[in-house]
Amino acid sequence: MCDIELLKVVFPQLAAVLIDRVVDEGQIVRVVARTRADPVACPRCGTRTTRVHGYHRRRLADLPVGGRPVVIELTVRRLVCGNLTCPRQTFREQVPGLAERYARRSPSLGALIARVGVALAGRAGAGLAGSLTVTVSRTTVLHLLLTTPITAGPIPEVLSVDDVALRRRHRYATVLIDAVSHRRVDVLPDRRATTLTAWLRDHPGVRVVCRDGSAASAEAIRQGAPEAVQVADRWHVWHNLGEAVAKSVVAHSPCWHAGPPHMITVREECTRSRHAAVHTLLAQGVGLLACARRLGWARNTVTRYARAESAESPHASPQYRRTLVDPYRDHLRRRLADEPGVAVTRLLAEIREQGYPGSATLLVRYLTQGRADPARTPPSPRRLVAWLMSRPEDLPDHRRRHRDDRVACCPQMTVLAVRIGAFATLLTGRRGETLDAWITTVRDDDLPALHAFVAGLENDHDAIVAGLTLPSSNGPMEGANTKTKLIKRQMYGRAGFSLLRQRILLS
Repeated sequence: MCDIELLKVVFPQLAAVLIDRVVDEGQIVRVVARTRADPVACPRCGTRTTRVHGYHRRRLADLPVGGRPVVIELTVRRLVCGNLTCPRQTFREQVPGLAERYARRSPSLGALIARVGVALAGRAGAGLAGSLTVTVSRTTVLHLLLTTPITAGPIPEVLSVDDVALRRRHRYATVLIDAVSHRRVDVLPDRRATTLTAWLRDHPGVRVVCRDGSAASAEAIRQGAPEAVQVADRWHVWHNLGEAVAKSVVAHSPCWHAGPPHMITVREECTRSRHAAVHTLLAQGVGLLACARRLGWARNTVTRYARAESAESPHASPQYRRTLVDPYRDHLRRRLADEPGVAVTRLLAEIREQGYPGSATLLVRYLTQGRADPARTPPSPRRLVAWLMSRPEDLPDHRRRHRDDRVACCPQMTVLAVRIGAFATLLTGRRGETLDAWITTVRDDDLPALHAFVAGLENDHDAIVAGLTLPSSNGPMEGANTKTKLIKRQMYGRAGFSLLRQRILLS
């Protein structure tokens, strides 16, 4: 490859000019170039001319080559306009794509710095640019970021709307994205209904709007785009159902928690004694802080037991990791059921014959924790809610049996499990037309928490039915909100809304 062809490969941005020489100065690479002798149009009147008034030399920083910065010394012409009536007698020629007016760096280098600013903002972006041998200040990074034009795309037919907290409970913004292509459309400075209504009126063409359960967003869409179909997000509907299920599970905890007879573990006995001690002091008129001092516990612990109506409410099942004893759990349970007083040494010898490689201490700890007890420990309300809200085929066999045993102990819990399964079927099967029948069935049940959930469905009936029928959802918006929170926390609350909006729309 000859030198000219090599220069075209290394410096493709210099194709519009003539390269005189490339000088290696050790720390930097200097490229000396000049413009061609072609006629140039006057920027005021458009008259093309080649009459030279003088020459000027410009220094432009360019993309680094070989880990070293590049400086372009470009000689440009000042030309004389041939139109005598033109108010601009002389003008300096510009090189599109290389030397813009008043620029001190090439557009390609400016675009690189702007992209770094989109990802990391000012100070961190300047640090990353320095590692790329591009010396730039944080203010320059922010300036290039803010001056980067945002390409206005077409108005999407399927729009996704949601608010994001700039400062929780104080300042919010509204993010709009294309629900199909996930393209960021716009960012509004607040979450007021009037702002969203004005935007929708100024941007007609939206046919479907995906949103959460916000009443303000629903009213804004109703006023700004009355012909658009509102789609309630399925995840939020399922989440609201989960909250209603949690209230029902806690309300019937004395019923399902009792369940079949089981052995009282040391952990359960400790929980009951602590619950009794706290409520005994509270009955005597002792405050929470005084209870914590008398019992020698943390105040949060005392508060948790004080809020629990029964000893089972604050109980949470322990979280254990897998151990070497797990493969022999069934054998241990059978032996303990057949011979409750069997010695640990005998159990250790039996499982070692089956291939157990662990120590006796690990087996003793395993047995002390009750992990080999024949009776199962009642799950916490949160754990039972998770089991009820999960697909039965996604649960292991022992957890599914455990859930079924607990649900069977309480008639209301049995009905609740059936209603959850029916709602999951119409949600996953996009059978929104059967929602009214499900609501009618739930109203006849003795489940007050589900009644409140049903009231919320009826208040937003059309959007709920559309959400359970149409394929559109607010899922892409949740991902955009996660990225927005990352951008916001990178700037630590010091930047203004204009910078945040620019980064969101360019990211």
